[in-house]
Order: sequence, then C-alpha cells, then structure tokens
Amino acid sequence: MSAVNTLELLQQLRRNIVAIQYKAENHFGGQSDTALQHAPGPGKWSAIQCIEHLNTYGRVYLPALDVAIAKAAQTQSKPTAEFRSSWLGNWFTRLMQPASDGQLRSKMKSPKAHLPAIQPDVDSVLQEFIQQQEQMESLLLRAEKVNIGTIKIPTSLSRFIRLSAGDTFRFLTAHINRHILQAERAIKSARTTEKDFQDA
Repeated sequence: MSAVNTLELLQQLRRNIVAIQYKAENHFGGQSDTALQHAPGPGKWSAIQCIEHLNTYGRVYLPALDVAIAKAAQTQSKPTAEFRSSWLGNWFTRLMQPASDGQLRSKMKSPKAHLPAIQPDVDSVLQEFIQQQEQMESLLLRAEKVNIGTIKIPTSLSRFIRLSAGDTFRFLTAHINRHILQAERAIKSARTTEKDFQDA
C-alpha cells in the first residue's frame, strides 16, 4: 500500500464506523427478533450471530487499542503526515473488505474463539455492538494525536503477530463491513422466507 494522508485515513474510517453505528441503531434495531435470528441456510449465520461474532473481536482489539494509544500519548508520541500499511496489514484488510460490488473476496473459517452462540440474545448483542462502535469512534479521534504507524497491537491469532494501530483500525473496519453485509443478506433472506410462507 502506498502512503496515504494519516488524518484523511482516520477520518474516513471514522465516517465508516459512524455509518455502521447508525445502521445498527436504525436498521438492525428496527428488525424483529425472528428476522435477526433467521439463518439463511444450513451452516449459515443469522444476522445477530454475525454481529455477535464482531463483538468477540471488539472485546479483544478495542481494549488493546485503548491501552496502546494511552501509552503512546504518555510518551509524547506525535502523529505523522502520512501512514503506510505493512504488507501483512494490507493483506488482512483486503482479505476482509468486500469488493465494490458487495461480493466477498474469499470464504474464511472463523477461529473457534470467535464463533457466536447458536441463538444469541438480540438486545444484549445489539447494545454491545453499538457501544463498541461508539468506543471505536472515540479511539479513532484519539489516534489523530499519536503515531499510528509505530504503535503495535497483538493480533488475536498470536501475540507474536502484531499490526500497527493504523493497520488494526483498517482491518477491524473491513471486518465489520464484511459481516454487516452478511447480516443484511441474512435479514433479506428472512423477509423472502416470510413472504414465501405468506404466499403459500
């Protein structure tokens, strides 16, 4: 990845997260429990399972980012004008980010620690997800004041595999986009199934 303007990157990611938060509150929050818990097929996740899956990642990465950014601020870390992604960070992000036509670039098997429950509680999952997006927005604002290229965050794969804060933000946002799209498709499937049942 070529160098990009750091502030523009963080602001773009923040706009993305704000839009996701709005969607969670006004789109997912307006669905019935039945629609959110509908699995579109055998082995497929329901919308609320997709969101719970995202929550499991937020529980790992958001506290790590919070601590790392706070430490960087204490050591007088200063932001740089440009940010350059590592090859690994860029690969993770591209792997997760849906294509412009909404298609997913690859199918992936979720790590066991990030598998959602079979039928998560809708209200608590949505509430946690919205709170996580609020925290993510706050972290992105704080990140504007530190060097997001030198701050390192351990990945959930291994504490020995570390990404810069900038790459961690990019990866998390792409991952959220991926599974929010999957959740929307699950809801659409629920509507189609309900319509077919009514027409039968």
